[in-house]
Amino acid sequence: MPAPAPLCLTNARFIDPDTLDIRTGHLAVTQGPQGSAAFVDAIPPDAETIDCTGKLVTRALAVGHHHIYSALARGMPPPAAPPTNFVEILQRIWWNLDKALDADMIRASALAAAVDAAKSGVTFIIDHHASPNAAAGSLHTIAHALESVGLDHLLCYELSDRDGPESRDAGLRETAEYLQSRPGLVGLHASFTVSDELLDKAMHLAHEHNTGIHVHVAEAQSDQQHCLQHHGLRCVHRFAQAGALDLPQTILAHCIHLDESERRRLGDANAWVSHQPESNLNNAVGIADATGFEHRVFLGTDGMNGDPLAAARAEYLACQSADAPSPLVVYRRLRRVHEYLAANNIPGDAPNNLVILDYDPPTPITPDNWPAHVVYALNRSHIDTVISNGRVIVRDRRCTLVDEAEIAAHAREQAARLWSKL
Repeated sequence: MPAPAPLCLTNARFIDPDTLDIRTGHLAVTQGPQGSAAFVDAIPPDAETIDCTGKLVTRALAVGHHHIYSALARGMPPPAAPPTNFVEILQRIWWNLDKALDADMIRASALAAAVDAAKSGVTFIIDHHASPNAAAGSLHTIAHALESVGLDHLLCYELSDRDGPESRDAGLRETAEYLQSRPGLVGLHASFTVSDELLDKAMHLAHEHNTGIHVHVAEAQSDQQHCLQHHGLRCVHRFAQAGALDLPQTILAHCIHLDESERRRLGDANAWVSHQPESNLNNAVGIADATGFEHRVFLGTDGMNGDPLAAARAEYLACQSADAPSPLVVYRRLRRVHEYLAANNIPGDAPNNLVILDYDPPTPITPDNWPAHVVYALNRSHIDTVISNGRVIVRDRRCTLVDEAEIAAHAREQAARLWSKL
């Protein structure tokens, strides 16, 4: 089979995602998970070309913590009794929804979420999945759906004791079977629904498959209260005691309600922290403060959407009342997920993942002010073309590998089925 024709982005004004240096020229892009993007003096004679005159080119985006299974929740009927706190939000909405999912709904959710993310400039998703009554095969279903749209991924299944031992064991089996064939993480819900026995089993799986834990930590104060009452220590220290913070693949999502000892422990940890500002605001659980562990923080969307640029703006604005990050600090949080993936040798996030931005502001763009453009003005409407592993997966704001209208129509059918079960 002949090698695919190289792709060349001509007249590309490229913003380096790390140094923020800006250079204009012809950018040759090679395909594959280890592909590259490099400036060339001349356009290769057999190359497919995309003229980037008047546009910007930079690295594609990644979502550091998603809940793809929530894609069919948009506009769903509210619970009969409105929640009054975070635990009731989980009990009356999300734990009700995840138990109603079946294989068709999971696939429809993943396809819809993948299209949403791709059109937001995303080429890689780290996801945290739950479907207690349809655990078997769920991660492979999500993986295949994401790949059909052109996205790479790092998946896990949410282990929990909340639905009893049969559900817990089904999640353990799904995790073990998935990790035998693909890179992934060992998912846990949160300390307050995870027994010591389950935490031990999760850590055993993580060590067996040379991976990390992906868990919600101190998203609400109630998580800390439960941990102190039942385990005699705070959430971060419980996971540290289990060894989860020693694993460089571990992701601790949220980390809002921390004390100074936990901040110091995170500052010294190998684990990483994912912030989800839009979700935190939606659930009124507080604003995350990265003081003490700023160098380990990246951004997720928590199922609100597949749009890291929206998360970055929310992070910047919300956190002004917490650790008051500068635009540059928030930009680094937006990009740090690439650092996490590279440090752990996770494939699918090479430099040949790119976005072409149709962004023509009324003010100059420089290396010094690009982060301010990102947090104040850049949004998904500026995403014109997305290149994943050197292959165009979004062109002129439309997905190229799948039929968006067909995916949306099928998602609406599955959403109606889901809602009827709630």
